[in-house]
Amino acid sequence: MSTISDSQRRELGDFLRAQRARLSPEAVGFPAGSRRRTPGLRREEIAQLCGMSATWYTWIEQGRDVSVSPHTLARLAALLGLSEAERLYLFGLAGKSDPLAGQTIADADAGSSAAIAAAINAIALPAYLLDRTWNARAWNARAERLFVGWLDQAGDKNLLRYVFTTEAARSLIHDWDERARRLVAEFRADAGRHLDDPAIVALVAELSGRSREFARFWNEHAVLSREGGERTFDHPLDGFLRYEQITMTLAARPEFKFVMLAETS
Repeated sequence: MSTISDSQRRELGDFLRAQRARLSPEAVGFPAGSRRRTPGLRREEIAQLCGMSATWYTWIEQGRDVSVSPHTLARLAALLGLSEAERLYLFGLAGKSDPLAGQTIADADAGSSAAIAAAINAIALPAYLLDRTWNARAWNARAERLFVGWLDQAGDKNLLRYVFTTEAARSLIHDWDERARRLVAEFRADAGRHLDDPAIVALVAELSGRSREFARFWNEHAVLSREGGERTFDHPLDGFLRYEQITMTLAARPEFKFVMLAETS
């Protein structure tokens, strides 16, 4: 039934049991003072609060081969008061996508957003941040100058729309055919666990209708990780430019891609 390993199922059960033990009954509205053989909530109480059967929850803690829906996991995470790292760990063990993982940078707390933007602005290289649907959420002045017709313009900031629907991208990107095909394969790898996300479904449908190249590349079902490598551009003001791309994910926000371009000779 499950696509996760036996060791993941066992660790999932152990993790939930440990989190259950640290949660006081009083914190979730159960009366204080009742005699309990072990600390924390009982399995039956967790199941009741999360809207599942006690038997099913027990099987999860026992590491049996049963599936748990993302929304049930989300209710468990909220009930147990998991931190961001703990929540990420929970969904990773279960092999499921977090329904809240699509939050944009604007949805994060203002202090965190400001810190990320300040860090990007301080970098002396073209740098930008992409969300799960590859919208640019933050970028610096160097990136704005480089990406003519995308980051220097008001309006839509989706990288795939830029590459596949604007003449500016075809003129700027030196090896457009190769890069465009690779971008689609990288996006498929990124979106593979979120293909039912309405925003991703709508974006793929839109681009398939607007660009024959996108539709062809998407239907090839190629998958590539978004790695570094040489990137070349024919810039209208600065001429031929060669960069080495460096791509990373944010530890606290793994749904975001942080991209820098280091100029090479």
